[in-house]
Amino acid sequence: MNDSFINGLKERLPDDLKESFSQEQLSALKVAFGARKWGQHKIDLRGTLRIWRWRYYFVFLAGRNKRDLTRREQELSRMATTLAIAIFLTFATLLGLIVLYLIKSALGIDLFPNYSLGLWGWFKNQFLI
Repeated sequence: MNDSFINGLKERLPDDLKESFSQEQLSALKVAFGARKWGQHKIDLRGTLRIWRWRYYFVFLAGRNKRDLTRREQELSRMATTLAIAIFLTFATLLGLIVLYLIKSALGIDLFPNYSLGLWGWFKNQFLI
């Protein structure tokens, strides 16, 4: 049988009981215990915190989502991906412009006479002197 719950249950049972359950009993046990696969996450952080006289538990699970996404979840996923790409491209563009400006300044090219952002002077003082 390829049922991971039933295989796991049989592995934990004593040898003399492993084959004594009927298929109906095994199915009933599977329903009773929920047969969920917990603990197979890349990140599985669980603990308790005691604050004054109360105790609180926390669970942080993270891993690959293997469920089928609803239409709303798919839209949110696309929007989050689009936002992440836009932020990355903005950051990369700004970084590229700063690098080009520093190269221009290092070569002594002056596009606007008597005007400077002050970035080259700061960079020279921090990193080159």
